[in-house]
Amino acid sequence: MTNTIQAPIAKIIPTELQKFGDVRTDNYFWLNNRENPEVIDYLNKENEYYQEMTAHTKTFQNELYEEMKGRIKEDDESVPYFYNGYYYITRYETGKGYPIYARKKESLTAPEEILFDCNVLADGQAYFKLGGMSISPDNKWAIFSTDVIGRRIYNIQVKNLETGEILEDTIEKVTGSAVWANDNQTIFYSSQDEQTLRSDKIFKHKIGTRQTDDVLVYFEKDDTFSVDVAKTKSRKYLAIESSSTLTTEYRILNADTPDGKFKMFQKRKRGVEYSLSHYKDSFYILTNKDEADNFKLMKTSEEATTSDHWEELIAHREEVLLEGVELFSNYLVLEERTGGLNKIRIMSWDRKEEYYLPFGSETYTAFTSTNVDFETEILRYGYQSMATPSSIIDFNMRTKEKEVKKEQAVLGGTFDKDNYIEERVWATATDGTQIPISMVYRKDLKKDASNPLLLYAYGSYGHSMDAYFSSTRLSLLDRGFIYAIAHIRGGEDLGRQWYEDGKLLKKKNTFSDFIDCSKFVINQKYTSTEHLYAEGGSAGGLLMGVIANDASELYNGIIAQVPFVDVMTTMLDDTIPLTTGEYDEWGNPNIKKYYKYMMSYSPYDNVKKQKYPHMYVSTGLHDSQVQYWEPAKWVAKLRTVKDESTVLYLDTNMDAGHGGASGRFEALKELAKEFSFLLELEKIKE
Repeated sequence: MTNTIQAPIAKIIPTELQKFGDVRTDNYFWLNNRENPEVIDYLNKENEYYQEMTAHTKTFQNELYEEMKGRIKEDDESVPYFYNGYYYITRYETGKGYPIYARKKESLTAPEEILFDCNVLADGQAYFKLGGMSISPDNKWAIFSTDVIGRRIYNIQVKNLETGEILEDTIEKVTGSAVWANDNQTIFYSSQDEQTLRSDKIFKHKIGTRQTDDVLVYFEKDDTFSVDVAKTKSRKYLAIESSSTLTTEYRILNADTPDGKFKMFQKRKRGVEYSLSHYKDSFYILTNKDEADNFKLMKTSEEATTSDHWEELIAHREEVLLEGVELFSNYLVLEERTGGLNKIRIMSWDRKEEYYLPFGSETYTAFTSTNVDFETEILRYGYQSMATPSSIIDFNMRTKEKEVKKEQAVLGGTFDKDNYIEERVWATATDGTQIPISMVYRKDLKKDASNPLLLYAYGSYGHSMDAYFSSTRLSLLDRGFIYAIAHIRGGEDLGRQWYEDGKLLKKKNTFSDFIDCSKFVINQKYTSTEHLYAEGGSAGGLLMGVIANDASELYNGIIAQVPFVDVMTTMLDDTIPLTTGEYDEWGNPNIKKYYKYMMSYSPYDNVKKQKYPHMYVSTGLHDSQVQYWEPAKWVAKLRTVKDESTVLYLDTNMDAGHGGASGRFEALKELAKEFSFLLELEKIKE
């Protein structure tokens, strides 16, 4: 592709950065000041370049947008759930981009009471997000939080649900997470450090008082930990959670006594994680204590919560990752993962009955849904596969009867899941490890190496990337694309060890796994280097940066969304949001062995003169997780060394943060940009 329009060139202002005698010259360090008009000017010029270079695709982008929007049921609503006397419903109206939260008292035929219409709240805002929403135990009050910037900095307000009045109480610049005590007057909420945005404090607020009068209940001094506050499903306890990548600690307080003192549940011990569920007079603890890497379930009395009192209920298993539990009066439900697949295991407390829900596919996701009631035989769960729209199902654990409460509608009249093939294949990694790949494509497709294939992965933080359905993805599949997810190490897809083998000084397994999966789909003739595309966001964007440097010849194009690519500069700056809490994931570069290892793969630091694939890079000016300047600096540096035969776009949303545009339709416009980038490259080839 020849470029007739001149790409912007960022000015060079060398900054020397030194560590362990190593001097790095960063020519674009100056881009990290969003208050500098020259920075904004450069970002705008990159945006203008992208717009000019893709002007001829605008009509196609709009067609894609309308096509994807046309599959969505615009007047959609959630399956109602019953809680504390009310049915709660989230619904959308035709033509509107934001949800409406409503409830009905005691019966679904009762008049609807609108709690929050986010379309009204978002009116006039370039960005809007409703954060935490919580109803008081007496059903008279609601606390809610809003973010209109996109940096995940929220304001909390209180609404009188009887009069509709919003009180003057405004709690500003906090995380948005808040919970009621049982007196209907006291709110506990978390707030963050203004600079690093680390959630580090829990405050207590009384309705009708000012934020300046709020009481600091807990401050987390360790800057590798963050804090949150929640209420148990039993509604009896408030719990403050302190957590880092590897370690957790809880403090609890009876929700009936909000002015009491939180009590330590179990003091933190490095490497020990645990989470709590409460029922009747006991706590149920999901934990990796005693080297239970894949977690086990334990139980203890309310009166004796330290770990020396914990008794084992479900033992640790080498091949089964225990991910979650749901407690019912007669049943225990376990969310497990075996061989990379979700399993839902149902057990009666008397152990007379035990079984797994049957799932026929190998490319699916199943999860427990909203289950707020202990005294029920009904388990609500969700299911979807790469070719099967998502369903919400009510399952009777006693009779084993199931009722599909809702299946995602795919409008347009052309979708038939029988037109697609789903499969799970296994690629062999460099070290011999078998890496699963989930994929979907039209059944009339031939494996002749001519198919475009989009390979997606994340591979960090132990976040498993399950196979899922997407109605928007059909716009690629129906144009001949194969869509594939590489379940690479660094996620927890095949258990805790899968994560351990893709972090810290084993992080490069994540990258080589993806490259090996890429070679596999080429060797198996699903695609070829001329038609292979890669996509990843955030930490997955780091992956994109590494493969662009190390295996550029395998890919025709790369999509990098809000990519974490300036690893060294970010990790050495402990004033940047989320940095210190990342040491357990990537390593602390203030320690030489980690510095050298991280330096060896940091995408920005390893950019070199070569032919790079076509690249579309997106970011948000207000991103609080991956700062906008990381992709901006990366693109600026790439422009100085890349072969001119490929395109490189930096598309910055000047209004949004890490999650991209707000509103369900605005997000489709961003997707249309990505899809048109891919489809245009395929068209150019033809």
